[in-house]
Amino acid sequence: MSWEIRDGDCREVMASMAASSVDAIVTDPPYGLSFMGKGWDHGVPGVEFWTEAIRVAKPGAHLLAFGGTRTYHRLACAIEDAGWEIRDCVMWVYGSGFPKSLDVSKAIDKVRDWSKVERLNLEIKRAREAAGLSLKEIGEAMHAATDGQYGSWYHRGGHMFFETGRNLPSRPEWDWLRKVLPIASEFYDAYDAAEREVVGVQKNAMSGWSMDGATKFIDRNITAPATEAAKQWQGWGTALKPAWEPVIVARKPLAGTVAANVLEHGTGAINVDGCRVGTEDMSAQFDREWKQDGTFGNGKRASQGKKCPPGRWPANLIHDGSEEATAPMGEAARYFYCAKASKADRDEGNNHPTVKPTDLMAYLCRLVTPPGGTVLDPFCGSGSTGKAAVREGFGFIGIEREAEYAEIARCRIQAVLEGQEPDLFG
Repeated sequence: MSWEIRDGDCREVMASMAASSVDAIVTDPPYGLSFMGKGWDHGVPGVEFWTEAIRVAKPGAHLLAFGGTRTYHRLACAIEDAGWEIRDCVMWVYGSGFPKSLDVSKAIDKVRDWSKVERLNLEIKRAREAAGLSLKEIGEAMHAATDGQYGSWYHRGGHMFFETGRNLPSRPEWDWLRKVLPIASEFYDAYDAAEREVVGVQKNAMSGWSMDGATKFIDRNITAPATEAAKQWQGWGTALKPAWEPVIVARKPLAGTVAANVLEHGTGAINVDGCRVGTEDMSAQFDREWKQDGTFGNGKRASQGKKCPPGRWPANLIHDGSEEATAPMGEAARYFYCAKASKADRDEGNNHPTVKPTDLMAYLCRLVTPPGGTVLDPFCGSGSTGKAAVREGFGFIGIEREAEYAEIARCRIQAVLEGQEPDLFG
């Protein structure tokens, strides 16, 4: 099957595509959470975008779009207002995930004169520029000097958030910066805050990932509240631990009946048997549920002796197989499961921060794409959907604005086609 990655803004690229030309759209659009300060995650795609998407989709084509738990309502409304029919919402449940929560007690102990903080931010930037160091260089140096505990975001070419915002560097970062940059001593008092007593040390897994596939841990000090106000709010935060992501399931209106649409365009239905979960023969279960008079459940005559395909009907819930995700479910084997993208699944050189696992994307592509059909991903990123689509034998069109990620996507897909991809599916 053919595949390609088209560079550019997805709205402009889709405008150049023929109407009714793709069989399915499987995509992971921005959640609108400004993830890691990335500019591409500043908002949820609106009605205008999904209107263009429905134009290029064939009648009856399905759309699967990931969303964030805080903003997927906007995603669903925009998709529906553009003319798509909302058919369902799949929950992808996972055990891994770190709460991005503010420790209220610590925040109270760190109340500062914000005018001084802002001046300190500018002073750090001035001192860095006076030393002739770029953000990347200072990040690489910090990363090396702290054995990888600090500077990991910066050395990849990102920004030092405390230069542009109202946050300050952590104490270890600040101590290191004071040693290597010509920061004026008059600004030291801007870092003054209530000192919290260290009462223990906890090993925490580093957020993010490492290319060698090993989980990295750093020591985090456990501190006690330093002020009476902070003691009153000890144990309070601002966010829950993330444990699931929604996937909007929508369909372009049919041209006539489902049967007529499937025969004319090859779209409109979902691949139930191709996405059944497990391999057990379910016929025995149905045999037990038949009534003695030969009727089944609702009183309709059952077809005695008819065998069911192996596996359970695909559900609108997907989990990662972890104990945290499956313990409340009882018999978790009735659901498809796929963990978050592993370190190896990202492949060498893939530094995209929101990679989806290949197996998950392959399952979703298989669920809604007819044999030999073409999958479109307008937010291609590092190519997880494309990699999964070609693995399943589908054609693929990816659109990506960031040249760095587009090149990573091409390499990942080509590796699958050339049989050079290691065993990453897990």
